[in-house]
Amino acid sequence: MARQGGGGGGQRLPLPLPLLLLPLLLLPPPAAGERRGDQGGADGLFVTDYFTRTPRKLSPFRSFASIELFHFHIPEDTVIAVWNLITFKEQGGTFGDQCPDRSITVYFRSGAPSVINPLHTHFPRDTAVPGSFALTLTWTLPNRTTGVFNVTSPLPGDWFLAAHLPKDEGKISVKGLYEECQYLFQPQLIVQRLVNIAVLYPGHVTEQSMAPHNRSCLYKVFVPSYTSQVLVEVLRCRGAEGCPLWLRVRAKAPPLHNSTALDCREHSPCQLAQDLPFWQHWYYVLVEKHPGVPGTISFQVTVQLTDCSRPSLARPPFLPSSASMNMPHSFGSVGGLPLGDSSPPTNPNVTKHSVPIPVASPTGEQCWPVRPTLRNELDTFSVHFYIFFGPNVSVPPDRPAVFVINLLPVLDSGGVLNLELRLNVSSLCGENVTVFGCLNHEVPLTSADNASITCETESLAGFLLSVNATASLSRLRIPYPQTGSWYLSLRSLCATEHGFEPCTNVTAEVYLRAYLSPCINDCGIYGQCKLLRTNNYLYAACECKAGWNGWGCTDNAEAFSYGFQLLSTLLLCLSNVMFVPPVAIAVRSHYLMEAAVYIFTMFFSTFYHACDQPGIVVFCIMEYDVLQFCDFLGSLMSVWVTVIAMARLQPVVKQASVLYLLGAMLLSMALQMDRHGLWNLLGPSLFALGIMAVAWTARTIRRRHCYPPTWKRWAFYLCPGALIAAAAVLLYAFVETEENYFYIHSIWHLLIAGSVGFLLPPRAKTSRRLGPLPRRKGCGYQLCVNEQEELGLVDPAVASINSICTS
Repeated sequence: MARQGGGGGGQRLPLPLPLLLLPLLLLPPPAAGERRGDQGGADGLFVTDYFTRTPRKLSPFRSFASIELFHFHIPEDTVIAVWNLITFKEQGGTFGDQCPDRSITVYFRSGAPSVINPLHTHFPRDTAVPGSFALTLTWTLPNRTTGVFNVTSPLPGDWFLAAHLPKDEGKISVKGLYEECQYLFQPQLIVQRLVNIAVLYPGHVTEQSMAPHNRSCLYKVFVPSYTSQVLVEVLRCRGAEGCPLWLRVRAKAPPLHNSTALDCREHSPCQLAQDLPFWQHWYYVLVEKHPGVPGTISFQVTVQLTDCSRPSLARPPFLPSSASMNMPHSFGSVGGLPLGDSSPPTNPNVTKHSVPIPVASPTGEQCWPVRPTLRNELDTFSVHFYIFFGPNVSVPPDRPAVFVINLLPVLDSGGVLNLELRLNVSSLCGENVTVFGCLNHEVPLTSADNASITCETESLAGFLLSVNATASLSRLRIPYPQTGSWYLSLRSLCATEHGFEPCTNVTAEVYLRAYLSPCINDCGIYGQCKLLRTNNYLYAACECKAGWNGWGCTDNAEAFSYGFQLLSTLLLCLSNVMFVPPVAIAVRSHYLMEAAVYIFTMFFSTFYHACDQPGIVVFCIMEYDVLQFCDFLGSLMSVWVTVIAMARLQPVVKQASVLYLLGAMLLSMALQMDRHGLWNLLGPSLFALGIMAVAWTARTIRRRHCYPPTWKRWAFYLCPGALIAAAAVLLYAFVETEENYFYIHSIWHLLIAGSVGFLLPPRAKTSRRLGPLPRRKGCGYQLCVNEQEELGLVDPAVASINSICTS
């Protein structure tokens, strides 16, 4: 059975499903006698799930806000996960065979998105960077490539994939000028998971008989809270060569070859202990036979859990219901289950019964009460965790203080977990006290070893904080933290000549602050914290400006200086002063409408660029969107009115201002549709040039010589103006980049304004005296027209109209 998971309905599937299942066929074959089953049949052991995502366009990496993030969920009891990574090129709606090959980097992480740093920038201080796995895809075909990434026994829960292209040169391209190469990425996930895994109950003995054709048996046991040790033991092992078994244990997922293991041939009794296990999780136990061992092996498996809240007791040998152990209700089957075999109730090789086990007093550590925190949600990724009777907490000298911070699945992994410790020095009473804090995920680290100042064990890693009289403040930031329970253990130790020792009669007071924020320090003054979404998953990331980089926009290796920012702002703003000569020429030539448009363009272009600066030299008199719209509208209207003025239309058409009004309406509509689209902006300009061409052609035909008639007009005005305008357009379309924007765009302002001064026609010649209008004649009658009313010199309501005269 191949079952398609969520998120794939109605999506593009470049490869058919049989080809997607091909990676599963390439896996190592099962051992002799081991059977994978009929993929979900009545007595099959494996179930295959299939998940896919919609292809998305990849972007060059600039910050985490420019990556494409994909969210998957891997179910429990998964033995293998295969990601099929499909990438293909498109150009103009077809396959982009001519597009260059650009490497694609894909990152994998379980529990939260990857914290990536492909540009090798500096992270902010006190920031912990979790690890992730990266994979680079190479092209195998001109327009398509496929990569396969296998994970054996993956951790269940949320998995995140992040993909991006390498950083480009930052060229500013005009939208629609040419067909852009697009690189589309589509990940697909295929998982195989086991069903009916045997469940071990603490204090119970499960008898198992492993047939010669079987290789291993897999079990799982649920570990509740306040468990300090998991002890797995193989009893009464009988085989042809003693006890030729390997015992492996792993948390959350089936064991791997490098998991904690014990060779039962070399250890008697065969006991494997896991100290400080993860709370509220499944632990998987794998009993594996040595290769080449003949015959049937019989053995017993039992598990004991040490309750650290009651160190003198182990977990009771029998619990009537799952609620007694705070266990999930979906247990699977009870007893042993050999891998590759089904578990019918009448299996003669498995005997399921309860054998009482003597409960010895364990030597595990005592665990201390865990103080909860109150969750206060203020906004998206803005959560404060308040401590009851806090925020000042007391750390006694004889025991640690433990607190828990619960992060909700999916909702909280897209932000930053912040932790702050501040020591009240006055509470130390002159003692040389240091308060150590260990932040661990899913289990508190409360070691009684006074010399231990680390937060790590063989199977547990954490984050260390410390405060003392010299350094009374300590901070920790974890971007994209894994969800679940985070435990903070505070201990106070006194420094002596022989190291740290327990303090006597000194209770340190610490101010504790824990909160969730969208970004680190809100990305500072040189960045913007953006809230992003991929399907139903929200996450936040910084987008830096003014040359600043890094996860919190704190890396100033390529940052713009204040002088550079001021210079670029002044160049972009003061270059608009070049519109003053065209305004003077338009006023002198009685082109008052054109002069008003040029003044409008000069004003809004100046203040738009003053507001559009990436650094701190910014001045906005209006909202940014309003300034941008007015700047674009003024620029296009300047081209429109200049070309219409060059057409020298008849006075009746021009005085009606029909074309000016038509141009304003068309350009406003085009800008509202797409301000950066090429044809939405070029269309009205070409329409104005067409009107001018028609008008000049009509005059040329009527006068029977070229218009404009003088060669001086062509040589000293029209040709230089057209060349200057063409140079400006070429600079804007093909030369402008993010690095040279401030001076190339300033040159664009100078050239466009200069071309207007050359192209604007001279003042039109008008006759000194307007003669009487010719009398119009009707059919057999002479229409007597009041000439003053025709000229608009009197009010038509009181003007007298001469009587109709016979001819």
